[in-house]
This record gives sequence, C-alpha cells and structure tokens, in this order.
Amino acid sequence: MLSELNFSYGALTPVLGFLMSCLGAFLALRCTSRAREYSGAVKARWLVAAAVSLGTTGIWVMHFIAMLGYTIPGMTITYNVPETIGSMLLAVAVVSAGLLFVGFGQQRARNLVLAGVITGLGVAAMHYTGMIAMRMPARMAFSPGLLVLSVVIAIVAATAALWAALRLGGVLSTLGAAVIMGVAVSGMHYTGMAAMHVYRISSGTGMAMTGTGATAVTFLLPLVVGISVTSFVLTTAIAISPDHHEIRAEADLLERISRGREPEQTYPAPAAPAAAATPPPPPIRPGSRAGQAIQGRRQAAPGPRPGSRASQAIQGRRRAAAASRRDDPGPR
Repeated sequence: MLSELNFSYGALTPVLGFLMSCLGAFLALRCTSRAREYSGAVKARWLVAAAVSLGTTGIWVMHFIAMLGYTIPGMTITYNVPETIGSMLLAVAVVSAGLLFVGFGQQRARNLVLAGVITGLGVAAMHYTGMIAMRMPARMAFSPGLLVLSVVIAIVAATAALWAALRLGGVLSTLGAAVIMGVAVSGMHYTGMAAMHVYRISSGTGMAMTGTGATAVTFLLPLVVGISVTSFVLTTAIAISPDHHEIRAEADLLERISRGREPEQTYPAPAAPAAAATPPPPPIRPGSRAGQAIQGRRQAAPGPRPGSRASQAIQGRRRAAAASRRDDPGPR
C-alpha cells in the first residue's frame, strides 16, 4: 500500500474547504427560506437555486478543495474531466430532487427521512465519483466499514439539511445550521478518504486508476475559484434581497389591495324634514253659525243661584268696584 498525504498544505485545504461548505449551506438555506413564501414556478426556482448552491459550493467545491491537498509522494495525480464534471452535476441533481420532494410534498417525518436517504446516497455517490475520477499509475480499494460510515454521515447530513430548509429562516439560526452542515460534509469527505487505500499497479489489488486527465492546477483550481467567486456574488445579492418577513408583508399588502379591503367612508344620515307648522284657525265671524252656537252655549250655561255664596260674592265684588269708582277723583 502506498503512502498517502491528505494535508500536503497543512490546515489550508481543510479549513478553506470547511468554510466554502458553510458558505454553500448558508446560501442554500437563505434560498429555501424565500422559497417557503412562494408557490408554483417561483418556489421551484428558489429551490433549484438552493440545490445549485449546496450541490456545487457546499459539497463539490469542498470536496475538491480538500482533494487539492491530497498527494502521493513520487506520483502525479490527474483528474478525468468528464467524470469530475459529472460528479458536480450528480450533486446538484440529487440535492434538487430532495429539496423539490420536501418542498412540494406533504411535510411529514416519513417524507423527510426518505428524501434525506435519497439525497445522502447521492452526495456519497458524488464524493466517490470524484475519487474515482483520479488518474494515476496505481490501484484503488476501499475499506467497507469506513465506506459505510461515510455514507451514514452523508445521509444524516442530508436529512439535517432538508429539515433546516423546511424550518429555519432567521440569519443566526441559518448560520448555526450552516456550520453544522459544514462539519458534517467535511467529516463525510475525510471519512471517505480514510476508507480509500492506494496500491501499486503491479499489486493487482483494487481498481486500476490509469489513464490521462487534467492536473489539479490547470483544471480544478480555476473551476473551484470560479464557483467560489460566483457563490460570494450570489450571497451578496441574496443578502440585500427581501427576506421572508418582507416577502410575507408584501404578499399580505397585495392581497388586501386585490380584495379591495380599504376603509369605507361613512356619511351622516340625512336629517328628517321639519314638520310643517299648523296654521291658526280662522277667526269666528259674529252672526255666523259658529258664532251663534258659541253665544247659545254661553246663554245656556247656568249662572250662580240667587242667595248662594257665589252670587253674594259676585254682588260684593260689584259693589266694591262701584264704590272705588265714586271715590276716584280722576285726573286733575
């Protein structure tokens, strides 16, 4: 078995790969938080954007940054271009399938676990496809125990990523989930690398890796740098775009406008018309039938009986009035 070096540049490649994995996971979770506020084609576009971010930057770039630090003393390692590109497309495809499945399906634990298993198997397939894409005069074999462990880590990491995509929306919680996912993806990668063993071509053990390909400096490095720069640009664009709270508020406003829910103006009720004044009755003319009827009622009205107290009182008032007129000398 040949001697392998996973950290030829010290901590540079593992730390840089971990940071890029965190960036891709953070970018993907910000996309999924916006996808939850939409439906139909717009939601699908946000989910696909999340899958591209996680599949390329979060998984594929991390893998091949770490592979830049993998060397075998005295041997030149190249990479088959179609297989390397195919591993990236495989990562995007399986993550897209998982996100679309949980994004448009019913949010049940069974669906989440199923999507996590499918996505995790796809992520593991991407890692091992990237390893098999190496070309060198040697043979490659894998330890079954560590290989299975790396697949289990990939499934757990994928399930956690899908759960976070359905639940998390805040910046701090998204950042924490992205760090956890970065640890999981990095752990899966180095577990898979520990499962790989390289033997001399003459040993006959394992799968032959002979063939031609592009070197890491001429092929992988420009591709990794280009994807990383694109990820930073996308992160900046999403950071200044409306978050899920602003999207929800805008949707509520548009719904109120579409339904015409504006405050209705109230007007005072019209006042009732004033009642017409009743005209006074016409005066009674003397000699008319009404006047004769009134005079007849007066004459028919009984007066005080002679000698009664009322008659004596009336006569007393009359005598007093006559005496007062006699005593009054009148005007001088």
